[in-house]
This record gives sequence, structure tokens and C-alpha cells, in this order.
Amino acid sequence: MLTRIRNAVQVQHESLELPASRMKSSLLKLIAEEGFISSFAPTEDDGPEKKLEITLRYYEDKTPVIQGLKRVSKPGLRVYVGKNEVPRYFGGLGVAFMSTSKGVMTGQQARRQGVGGELLFYIW
Repeated sequence: MLTRIRNAVQVQHESLELPASRMKSSLLKLIAEEGFISSFAPTEDDGPEKKLEITLRYYEDKTPVIQGLKRVSKPGLRVYVGKNEVPRYFGGLGVAFMSTSKGVMTGQQARRQGVGGELLFYIW
């Protein structure tokens, strides 16, 4: 999902489509709340596979809001952080996304709730 978003931003697409899952939906909801994308919605396709359509967000001068994405935890090397080790990316300008025992949340929300978990990716 992250690579598809990164590629679409680099070629300045208005929107993109990807296979749906509950994890992707919850992550996209957080990304939209943080203001990095305009919206996302399931497509009205009659096919057997459910898809999500993501509308990307750009500034007035056509520069993308998403300047970068960095995957941290990978299948070959999972990265976990404790409640006192939740990182602030780019001094607070970037947002860290985590999977915790209380659900998927941003690093700031995890700090407030006092939980740690798997550090998924950074977006700035």
C-alpha cells in the first residue's frame, strides 16, 4: 500500500486504487485524519475483490502534501517500541504510525495513551 501511494504521488496522480483490507482501511482513516490524503472510499465494483479508492491531496502549487513515506517494520525485521520509546519523526513534522494492543494509532496517540507496539511507518 505504501509503495503504491509513494509511486502515485511521484507521478502526481489524482487518485489510486488498491485491494481492500481492514488494516489498510484503519491506516487510511488515520492518514486522512492527519491531512495527508483527501479521502478514501470502497469502490462500487461488481468484481469479487473489494477495492479502495484513495484521493491524494496536493497544495495550491501542485506540490504533494505527502513528501515522503518510510516503512520501518518489515516482515523480515519487525520493529517494536515501548511506551517510553515512541519516536517523534522530523521533530514532530512527520507522523509515526503504530499497531498497538489498542488498535492502529499514531505515535502521538500512543504516547498519550501510554502504550507501545509495532512501529509500522513514518509519513511526512
